[in-house]
Amino acid sequence: MPPKAAPKSKQASKGKSSRPTGKQGKDGDDMTDIGDTDGDDWMNTKTLVKPDDQLDLTEQELKEEFTRILTANNPHAPQNIVRYSFKEKQYKQTSHVDQLAIHFALDGNMLHKDSDEAKRQRARLGIPEAGEVAGSEGGEATPAVGAVPAEGEEGKEEAKEGEQREEAATPAAGAPAGGEKLTNQFNFSERASQTYNNPYRERGTATEPPPRATFASNVTQWEIADAYHEDFEKQEKSKEKKTIPGRKEEEKTRKKLTITETQGDDISRISKATKIVERMVNQNTYDDIAQDFKYWEDPSDEYRDNEGTMLPLWRFSYEKAKKLAVTSLCWNPKYKDLFAASFGSYDFMKQGSGMILFYSLKNPSFAEYIYETDSGVMCLDVHPEHPYMVAVGFYDGSVGVFNVQKKEPVHRCTAKNGKHTDPVWQVRWQKDDLENNHNFYSVSSDGRIVHWTIIKNELLFEDVITLTMPDAPAEGPDGTKINTIGCGTAFDFHRKNDYLFLVGTEEGKIHQCSKAYSSQFLDTVDAHNMAVYKVRWNPFHPRIYITCSADWTVKIWEVSSKTTADRSEGTQVEAQTKKPLFTFDLNNSVGDVAWAPYSSTVFAAVTADGKMFVYDLNINKYEPLCEQMVAQKKKTKLTHIEFNPKDPIVIVGDDRGNVTSLKISPNLRKMPKEKKGAPPMDPKQKEDNEIAKLDKILSMVREPNEDKK
Repeated sequence: MPPKAAPKSKQASKGKSSRPTGKQGKDGDDMTDIGDTDGDDWMNTKTLVKPDDQLDLTEQELKEEFTRILTANNPHAPQNIVRYSFKEKQYKQTSHVDQLAIHFALDGNMLHKDSDEAKRQRARLGIPEAGEVAGSEGGEATPAVGAVPAEGEEGKEEAKEGEQREEAATPAAGAPAGGEKLTNQFNFSERASQTYNNPYRERGTATEPPPRATFASNVTQWEIADAYHEDFEKQEKSKEKKTIPGRKEEEKTRKKLTITETQGDDISRISKATKIVERMVNQNTYDDIAQDFKYWEDPSDEYRDNEGTMLPLWRFSYEKAKKLAVTSLCWNPKYKDLFAASFGSYDFMKQGSGMILFYSLKNPSFAEYIYETDSGVMCLDVHPEHPYMVAVGFYDGSVGVFNVQKKEPVHRCTAKNGKHTDPVWQVRWQKDDLENNHNFYSVSSDGRIVHWTIIKNELLFEDVITLTMPDAPAEGPDGTKINTIGCGTAFDFHRKNDYLFLVGTEEGKIHQCSKAYSSQFLDTVDAHNMAVYKVRWNPFHPRIYITCSADWTVKIWEVSSKTTADRSEGTQVEAQTKKPLFTFDLNNSVGDVAWAPYSSTVFAAVTADGKMFVYDLNINKYEPLCEQMVAQKKKTKLTHIEFNPKDPIVIVGDDRGNVTSLKISPNLRKMPKEKKGAPPMDPKQKEDNEIAKLDKILSMVREPNEDKK
């Protein structure tokens, strides 16, 4: 190893306080030597010089500690920067503030040594290439071109020479033997891969240019003046229109009509798709109720024979109908999941508009069809063969016929063509006449039962019978005699003999009438002490009917064989001697009663205290099998009930505009068991079995009466 030149540099620098030696280690650190000093310098005591403006602090104040916490936050960074938010349309304070503080920044420029620009810079500065710097003979490094040692710095020069000798003696590990440049001392292989570039695609569309028209005109002072005068006259006319009452409403209705006409075409295109999507959403929303409707059967019925339950399912309501009462219910004869409900008011002092709503079990959240009327709708009936036709009776005494596809009634009577003078309480479609004209009947409080026929888009009427009272005519104040007329409230036509029908009145009487007799009744029964709300024939037995009334009772009657259309007038039995077969007291006003379509002995009734009663005469002739509270709120009156003709459910309407559907438990719909291996019974055989079942029960009731006779 060559000797170091450090002693020379020390001698040269003797007598000076400090000087760099010029010796440079392998790590490149500079070494400094301290000049010779007297050995007793460290014995000298240091004297502290006190400035004049220094504070005089006590020992306690000097010992007091002040804690300072260093954080990365910039104390000079602003804290209240606000920026305008276009989303919220207001100035918002920014929570994040940049805390970075830059004290020194220097832009650099680096080049790859093998690039052309680096070679040009080396040639310009006279720096040799890397291969030329490494000495090929004896490993001695050639000095850089233009490197001239400075005069007076002998120590540095010697140190450099020694360093160069040392480096020449130990060549670098990565230096090539033959002067060839290697990429790396490791086993390195260069690999390249090329990704697939997707080809560019260009797509263009050419649109038709909008229509253009060139317009040129000269503007003069008198044209400007005329325009101002025309505008002033228009403003004056608009002020006059504002003062006329009723014009605003007409303009609004016109605007609404134009808007609905323009939007109707767009909505009608997707109406079917939206209905399907709406039903799918409702099916998911009310999935648990749909599962109960389809599959759930009350398991507790297996352990109790004489009791049953009603499971509440969907509840149908409409916002605009909440202040109205459900006045009638009717299932569609073709679509078993669709039913119609009419809305009005039974209160004489609270009369207003009415509504007709069509609901489907597939969409309980919203009505399928909505019709608003100017008067309260008190009753409706869907045509049994043409389910799109609906007969309607109004509170003002008029009747009408609606087509489901049209918002307004297709036919409606007026005072000129047979309009009733009192509310129409019930309407009922009948079979088409011999000329295939649609016809229906209506009953009203004015005592008239009217036959309506649709002939060539006209509604023609014919009075069938007037409900006269059998009492003597009442005398007026001036001595004139006035015939008292009964007020009809309900009627029902016989299932087989369609000429025969029953009429219930406000006086509590039941009249048996015929279409062939317009002057007298076939029979009259003093059925109830108050108004009769409903009368219905049994769907199986031809001589049994049921009535309900405001006197809290439900009664089952039988038509005697003497009260047919073929009997003579002199064999009429007095009404006072006739008694019902069954009487049930429900402890409140009975709003409606209905026979079950699957059994001749099952019927249900609803009362004004919100309860529903279901009876089966085959199981218990005295007590109901089910007595259940249906109304959700107190003081809610149930007004109507209707059985579904196919599924085991009923719908119940109340006076708050709600319709509730309930499922009948197995104990309430027991059917006669069929023998194993026997072929299924035809409808005629089933009907005979139901009649025989009811006759067996009635025979037990008839025996005491027959013994008395």
